[in-house]
Amino acid sequence: MTPALFHRAPPREPNVTGPGSGAPRRAAPPELSMSPWPLERYRPLLRLQARSLQIGARLRRRFDESDLVQETLLRAQRSAGHFRGGSERQLIAWLQAILANTLKDLVRREHAVGRDVAREQEIIAALSRSSMRLEQFAVARDETPSQALHREELVVRVAAAMERLEQDQRDAIILREMQGLPVKEVADRMGKTEKAVAGLLLRGRKRLRELLAAYQG
Repeated sequence: MTPALFHRAPPREPNVTGPGSGAPRRAAPPELSMSPWPLERYRPLLRLQARSLQIGARLRRRFDESDLVQETLLRAQRSAGHFRGGSERQLIAWLQAILANTLKDLVRREHAVGRDVAREQEIIAALSRSSMRLEQFAVARDETPSQALHREELVVRVAAAMERLEQDQRDAIILREMQGLPVKEVADRMGKTEKAVAGLLLRGRKRLRELLAAYQG
C-alpha cells in the first residue's frame, strides 16, 4: 500500500499567485471536470512530466508519480474558480504551476524544513525544462504538420500515447528524449546493456508512431 503522500492540514483558500498550494489531500476524488476541458484529459500529461523530473532517490522511494498527479488534480478542482485563462494552453500552464506547488510541498514536508527558495526555484526550472523538452518531442513526432494541430493538442496526444507504451520502452524514451541522457547513462540507470536500450528506443518510437497515427486516423 502506497504511503500517504500528504499530511492532513486545515483547509484554506487557494493562493491566486500560487495556485493549489497547501490544500489537504482527500480520500476520494471529486468529479474532475472544468468546462470546456475535462481535467482528467491532462492526467497522462502531468504524469509524464512528473516522471521526467529528476526527483531524489529518497523521495522516489516514498512517493510515486500517480499520487503526485492525483493531488495536483484535486487541488486544481478545488481552485477552479481562480482560473482566469481562456485557452487550453493557459490551462495546461496553470496545471503545471499547481504541479510545481504540490511538488514543493512534498519536498518541504519530506525534509521537515520551512520554505527553501533555492529548492523551489530548482523545481520550477526543472518543470520548465520538462515542458520545453516535451513540446519539442511532441512536435518532432508530428508527421502531418499540414493539419496544423495546436501544440497543446499535440502534447496531450503524445502524453496519452506514452501511457500506452510498455514500461521499459517508456522509461527509455523519457530518459533519452526528455532528460537528454546519452544511451550509456540510460543503460546504467535502467540496469541494461546499451544494445538492449537501443532496442527499447527503436520499438518504443515505432509503437509511438503507430499510436499517434491511430489518433489522427
